[in-house]
Amino acid sequence: MLLSVFCRPIRRSLLPPLSIHKRFIRPNSIPTRQPIFPTNTVDLKLRCTEFDQYGKVKTTAGDIRKSEFCQQHSLMPRDLRTIDTRSLNQKPSILVRSEAILINMAHMRALLKSDMVVLFDTFGSTDSYNKSVFVHDLQERLRSQNDQLPFEFKALEAILISVTSSMQSELEALEGPVNRLLSDLEGLVDIEEGVNQERLRDLLQLSKKLSKFEHDVSSIRDAIDELLEYDDDLAAMYLTAKKSGHPRDASDHEEVELLLEAYLKQTEEITNETSRLISNMKSTEDVVQLTLDISRNALMWFDIRLTMVTLSASVISVYGALFGMNFKNYFEDDPFAFGLVSGIALVSGAGAFLVTLRKLKTLARIRS
Repeated sequence: MLLSVFCRPIRRSLLPPLSIHKRFIRPNSIPTRQPIFPTNTVDLKLRCTEFDQYGKVKTTAGDIRKSEFCQQHSLMPRDLRTIDTRSLNQKPSILVRSEAILINMAHMRALLKSDMVVLFDTFGSTDSYNKSVFVHDLQERLRSQNDQLPFEFKALEAILISVTSSMQSELEALEGPVNRLLSDLEGLVDIEEGVNQERLRDLLQLSKKLSKFEHDVSSIRDAIDELLEYDDDLAAMYLTAKKSGHPRDASDHEEVELLLEAYLKQTEEITNETSRLISNMKSTEDVVQLTLDISRNALMWFDIRLTMVTLSASVISVYGALFGMNFKNYFEDDPFAFGLVSGIALVSGAGAFLVTLRKLKTLARIRS
């Protein structure tokens, strides 16, 4: 009875918190955290500069949404991947669409129409000098009335001139240091002179730059060559004729074909010159590698001969170690013992040297 009396107040004191918990905390009243998805508005916009048919700037570094840009110029969203301004290592391409031509070459990202040129600002690009020269040349070509080419071909030629001029300038900037380095390394034939590590480091860096430059030029050449293989795309590049209601047939594209072939030849010449420099560098690398191999072999032969002499000296020292022990050998009082033991030690050392030398010559004859 006493236990039940003392337990009742305890049981009653535990009930109110449970009832309060059930009464005031409801499942629907528990706040839930909504997931937050970050959105990057920069990826949804393009920064571009527009030129009208007279070469005047309509918009300078203006931001436009990609969806609006596609709608204005009758493009698909996947077409903008070819001119992705946030990537500097895209494959060069010339994409022909119904109302526009998309160009991605070297430092150029552009859209050409029958009465408009749109230049895209490439994210992270530092080639501002070539772009400023291109803008000046583009405006002069678009304002000129002497040229009989359509508007889109004037802009296309300005882009090709800028790209080829930039590649030629870069080739000339690489050709001078490469020729000087090769002329310095060609005289390193003597083993005693050795090869400077700084020259080898410069050779490696220039080799990487030339390989990258050859890849870029070859990609541009392949893009032009690929476009020349499709007659439909060449005919569709006549945007002015198409806008006026006179589209070209698939076989009527002589003007643009000659234009592209002229700059295809220039890119091939730059590619061949780059390949020649790379071939000369590889030949020089082979000569340097041969020099280093000869030096390495000389060091190896010296180490082997030194090891043979050490082995002979070790054989001779064995006799001294044996007779230098504090044991009686009864040779101390013999007047001929020192000469006899010394002679035997020298003959043993010379024999070990001759045996190892003969074995070394046999191995060298087998390998050669």
